[in-house]
Amino acid sequence: MSVTADAANAVTEPAKVPTTAEIRQSLPLVTVRGLRVDYGETTVLDGVDLDLFPGETVALLGASGSGKSTLMRSLTGFAPISAGTVRVAGHDVTNLRHGQLRTLRSDVGQVFQQFNLIPRLSVLTNVLTGALHGAGPFNLVGGFTGAQRRRAMELLDRVGIAYKASEPARSLSGGQQQRVAIARALMQRPRLILADEPVASLDPKLADSVLSLLRSIAAEDGIPVLVSLHVLPLALAHSDRIVGLRHGEMVVSDATSRLDAGVLATLYDEEDRDDDDR
Repeated sequence: MSVTADAANAVTEPAKVPTTAEIRQSLPLVTVRGLRVDYGETTVLDGVDLDLFPGETVALLGASGSGKSTLMRSLTGFAPISAGTVRVAGHDVTNLRHGQLRTLRSDVGQVFQQFNLIPRLSVLTNVLTGALHGAGPFNLVGGFTGAQRRRAMELLDRVGIAYKASEPARSLSGGQQQRVAIARALMQRPRLILADEPVASLDPKLADSVLSLLRSIAAEDGIPVLVSLHVLPLALAHSDRIVGLRHGEMVVSDATSRLDAGVLATLYDEEDRDDDDR
């Protein structure tokens, strides 16, 4: 399969974004109640409640140190759950053991700010590594089936860079690398996608395109996407719902259509806003 650069850049019809009413007809895939996370004597999250429904994109906002990354880590068992309950895709995260945590993490695709690709490997091979969550012994030593290779190419086509499949990941631009990372996450066949500041290192145009892609994946595949952001206009433009943390507590949780930049600015202390200006 090959896709030309012109085809990759062609304008396509945006995916139909499900309405809030349509989303809420489903049961939540993620349910968090009364979550508290302590590191020693420091409470990072306190009393957090959260539901994530199939097909929705939820923007997670808050100043540095508000607990955004800790909340994401708690959904995959990487943060200690001091109190409350966390359920993700049928898994009771609060009580999982090591082997069960691996199963949970195979159900969660993750997209990071720094892409986390292997620079010297080809774009195609980087996507194929997403299949290692369910790999057998043969896969773990570097072999992939024909079906896996075809799926990886289909995913690269979907994110618009199949024509780069044979090139080393290090040769790609930042926006292209993030698309590879998204394809790699999809290779897991995830039931949830967590994107932690996925556009922080991209220019505004590329940020828009990457967030549009994530939102279309949520809508088309019925996968909830929780995306941590720090730019209010991007959150308002590319989410169905916004959740805001301040000093470890959830102080905003509403449909994006009912929020504006003025309301969301209250998530940030004056000191935080001054830091952003610098």
